[in-house]
Amino acid sequence: MASTSSTSTHQLLLLVGALALAGGLYALPKGIVKPKEGKAALNQDAARTANRDGGGMATNGSKTEASSGPRPAEAGTVAGEPSNPSANAPHTQATSAQRQELNTLLAQYRTAPAASRRQVATTLAARYATVQRFDSAGYYLAGLAATQPSEKAWQQAADAYFQAYSFAASAERKKMLGDKARELYDKVLAANPDNLDAKTNLGMAYMSSDNPVKGIGLLREVLEQDPKNEKVLYNLGILAIQSNQYDKAVERFSQLVQVNPKNVEGQFYLGVSLARTNRGPAARAAFQKAKSLSDDPALAASVDEELAKLRN
Repeated sequence: MASTSSTSTHQLLLLVGALALAGGLYALPKGIVKPKEGKAALNQDAARTANRDGGGMATNGSKTEASSGPRPAEAGTVAGEPSNPSANAPHTQATSAQRQELNTLLAQYRTAPAASRRQVATTLAARYATVQRFDSAGYYLAGLAATQPSEKAWQQAADAYFQAYSFAASAERKKMLGDKARELYDKVLAANPDNLDAKTNLGMAYMSSDNPVKGIGLLREVLEQDPKNEKVLYNLGILAIQSNQYDKAVERFSQLVQVNPKNVEGQFYLGVSLARTNRGPAARAAFQKAKSLSDDPALAASVDEELAKLRN
């Protein structure tokens, strides 16, 4: 679950407060989540991390549109958007030049002959990903995969929908995008049952479905095949925190930092889990280790807050 320090810094999501897990149902994109926000924030953080390592861009924010179809220029921050686009797509920041390019590409796509439409669709998917409209990117990528099926093509489409699922703001939208991501990951695994990244993301996509137990089962299958899989250890640790199984969380995050002692999130959450199981000295060491691995001031402040709690 390695990433550059700049990406880690950009993706940190700091939520202040005590660990009071409540509520319902995220999206892999990574970062430190101080678990005041409960299951919704923790699941989003785990999914963001899963997607970061399984393919696709990691981002922050949420999406609120109601359709899993393409996001043309008439929605959100692309032409014709409402007067307050940040309320609808707070993480999407398209410039006027990007909006104009998307409008031009969409017009080209609608009129392009079959021979050239594939290239336009490829470009559209890339541009939608750039402005973080991953469901729109997924729509075009899925179309491309349908015309020229391959494990890679299906995974690109699945990862895009999974990224959109990761930041869905409503249960209805999360379910819709999760269903689409699962459908596409099933195609990936039909082509290659040993694709552990796809199986991991599929497992996380099941967490907001009617069958979350299947998701846990898929994650455990991956861990059986690859006991040192950082992404799965992290996600299982987050899910253990979510369900108040702090001893299990300690176990998962301990395994994670054994595999990769420089995993900032692993060290931070190990500290959180140890603190919640009244192991103050060990928690303090884990927090200090996390702080030493990053120069991000927000992380430092978060660690200092946790350390202050241990002194009280």
